[in-house]
Order: sequence, then C-alpha cells, then structure tokens
Amino acid sequence: MTNMDALSIPSAGGVDTTALIIGDFSNGNDGIVLKEMDNLPDIKGQNVNLVELSVSHYLLARALDSVDLKESDITVVNTSDADMVAACSTADVTAVVTWNPLLSEIDAMPGANKVFDSSEIPGEIIDIMMVNTETLKDNPDFGKALAGAWYEMMGIMSKDDGDSVAARSAMAEASGTDLAGYDAQLGTTQMFYDPADAVAFSKDEKLVDTMSFVANFLFDHGILGEGASSPDFVGMEFPDGKTLGDTANVKLRFDPSFMAMAAEGSL
Repeated sequence: MTNMDALSIPSAGGVDTTALIIGDFSNGNDGIVLKEMDNLPDIKGQNVNLVELSVSHYLLARALDSVDLKESDITVVNTSDADMVAACSTADVTAVVTWNPLLSEIDAMPGANKVFDSSEIPGEIIDIMMVNTETLKDNPDFGKALAGAWYEMMGIMSKDDGDSVAARSAMAEASGTDLAGYDAQLGTTQMFYDPADAVAFSKDEKLVDTMSFVANFLFDHGILGEGASSPDFVGMEFPDGKTLGDTANVKLRFDPSFMAMAAEGSL
C-alpha cells in the first residue's frame, strides 16, 4: 500500500504497522490533466474529478500549494477510477487527477494537457510492503521470506533477458495491460531494484518531511479519525531514532533492517 494509506487506515485505526520493504515511488505515474488549458493555475474555479481521499487527492493538494492555491479554489468531484476515462469523454469534465494507465489514456485525448505530475514531488507517493508489527516481531522469518522473495523478483525484473520479459508480461496481463503498457508505467516509477537504495531512502531526512506533509493532509481531511486532535495524533518511528508525532502512540514504523539484510546478502 502507499505510505498515505498505511498512515490513514491501519495506523490511524490503531494497528501497529511496519514498513518492511520500500518498493518504489511514483515519478510521473500520477498526474493532473486539464482540457483546453495548459497551465496548472488554470485549474482555479474548475470541478476536479478524482478518487476522493486517495493519493490523487494528496497530489492535487501538493500541486495547488505549489501555485498558491487552496482546495477552496476548486471543487472536488469524487469519481471512481473505473469511471474516470468515460467521464473525461464528456464535455462537462475539464480537470482530472488520476494514475496510470488511466493517466496516459486521458492525456492522449484531444485537447488534454498534463500540467502536473508526481515527478514534481519525487519520493512522496511511495509503494510499500506493510506488515503487522506484532506478527513481524513474533515471526522474523516471515519478514526474511518476504524480503527474499521480493528482491529475487527485483533481480529478475531489472534485467533485460527472456526471464525478465516473461515476468513483466505476466505482471502486465495481471494489471490489465500489455508489456509495452507495463514498461511505460515502470518508466514513470522509481523502482528500488537494489535494496541498498531503499535503505538509503528510508534513512533520508526527506522521508520525515514527506510523512509530515501526509499527516497534515490526512488531518485536514478528517482521515486520522474522530479522536485525532492534531496531525501528530499517530506517532511514526524512523531509522536512527527519529520520530514524528505522538511518541506515546507510535503505530507506523519504518524499519530498514530486512532490506539491509537483503543488501548484505544475509537473509
């Protein structure tokens, strides 16, 4: 799940959750498309179709902030991802926030212009393998098995041989696209094929800043729960003893130790 979903669903719900494997971050896979307009500030006053309270909503909030606009300057129209392409085919829809492969399809429509995407907020929309902290603590071999299987597949995917093509083709079919479409999505995704890169990412101070942005977004939209009195309601623990939020209510932990074992070949 994404870092935002992990904070808003299990962690805010009281389930102690550990980020076991940081797999990638969106680097253009999520974006904003305007019809017959080609600058982000043109979004002011528009109805904006998106999956409400998803990472698309977060992307919109960060984009608006970059041009000194607020959500009150636009109107969010909650639209399911299954209906997004059809909605964009109507004259009533003028602004959309979505993810690939829908994003590429909508951006290719006549008059459509992508005016902002996740490459402008790199490292903020993160795909992570999350596990129950108590389960991991009781069964460390579970964490090792997941990390081992994950990085075995990363090793296959990162090559350009027959095994890699076969693996990516299978993933493409499971994702409802073809190999070319899947590879296009990989092109706008910063994959952490090397576990050492994921470890470094988890230890970067920028991750703390990102999770602060996320916590504030969730609090502002009431997604941290009725008991949340501030964005600091859920405590988060990062490598090297760094924390964010309520240290008496730590429910989200970024633990790079299993990725580090993969990097060291000691799984």
